[in-house]
Amino acid sequence: MNKLEKKSFYSFLFLYVGSSLLFVLLSGYWYYSAQKSSLENITYYKLEHLADKVSALVINAHMRDIKLTLPDTDIGYEYFLIPSSKRKVFNKKYFEKDGFKILVSTATQEHLNIEYVVVKTDEFNKKVENLQVDVVMIMVLVFIIIVVISSILSKLFMRPIREKMSQIENFVQDISHELNTPITALTMSSKRAMQKKIYDEKILRNISISTKQLYTIYQSLAYMNFSSVDQETKVLDLQPILFRSIEYYEELTMAKNITIKTDIKESILNAVESQVELLFSNLISNAIKYSMPNTSIHIILKDGLFSISDEGIGIAKEKLEEIFKLYERNSSLAGGFGVGLNIVKKITKEYKIDVEVTSELGVGSCFTLKW
Repeated sequence: MNKLEKKSFYSFLFLYVGSSLLFVLLSGYWYYSAQKSSLENITYYKLEHLADKVSALVINAHMRDIKLTLPDTDIGYEYFLIPSSKRKVFNKKYFEKDGFKILVSTATQEHLNIEYVVVKTDEFNKKVENLQVDVVMIMVLVFIIIVVISSILSKLFMRPIREKMSQIENFVQDISHELNTPITALTMSSKRAMQKKIYDEKILRNISISTKQLYTIYQSLAYMNFSSVDQETKVLDLQPILFRSIEYYEELTMAKNITIKTDIKESILNAVESQVELLFSNLISNAIKYSMPNTSIHIILKDGLFSISDEGIGIAKEKLEEIFKLYERNSSLAGGFGVGLNIVKKITKEYKIDVEVTSELGVGSCFTLKW
């Protein structure tokens, strides 16, 4: 990962883990408080029940004048009988002291001269300590699970960003290369022309080709960035537009000794003229780019149909569905930066034009548009 990807990854991870930790802490605290309160109530009612049980036995023994028999208690619970003669005064009925929960009951009403039944237990604090350990362990386990899940989610979250960053980096590299070629050609041709002081046809052709390559790149980038701007459509005769596009690439076809064979008839389409020009330009440029020298390109235009076929390197069947994706290139042999066919797809989709592609490796490709 590069610095930007790492920053995004750790920012997401920090926010997710931080918010999850806060949630776990709050949930743990709420659970602990609820359980502690429940233990408090259970302990109180157990102490009160034991005190009432002992008091009832004291009253019963006094009223029936029988021997007082005191009950056994559960482990961890104790009780004491305090006679009236000791004159001990308790300020609270239920309190905690030295790790014990203590309940003082006066339910004996001084029968058998017993004023208080004092019941105590240390079970509450033991259970609270065990509860604390359990809650902490559960919180740690949950947090570990959250960290693992967040790490997985972060990687899943970063995957499309990483792919997009990779595409953008490749796009920048490709467009830099694409711009470098015509710019270098322009520089060299201009330098040669100035040295010779004679502007021969070859130099002018190189300058023209390089300039048109730059303009084609500019058109593609402009469409990608400003295609959302509303433009007015009108009924267009595609015949003259197509002738202009073919003528535009005349120098490039001559440089590769490619023959353009045409069967062009009148055809009408309601569209934006600049987008139709870009559509033809990308398809013709693509055909020239991937054609071998000394081959032919066949172009057909008639009512509701446009077709362009070449004798180029061809496209593998498994890649036919991918060629229209942004930044996707069929081959690195002919350069390009993977936006031409994506632009074709966008324009055809906008005007509800069907696109059909047939191709065979080493034989060539054919793009057919129908509307």
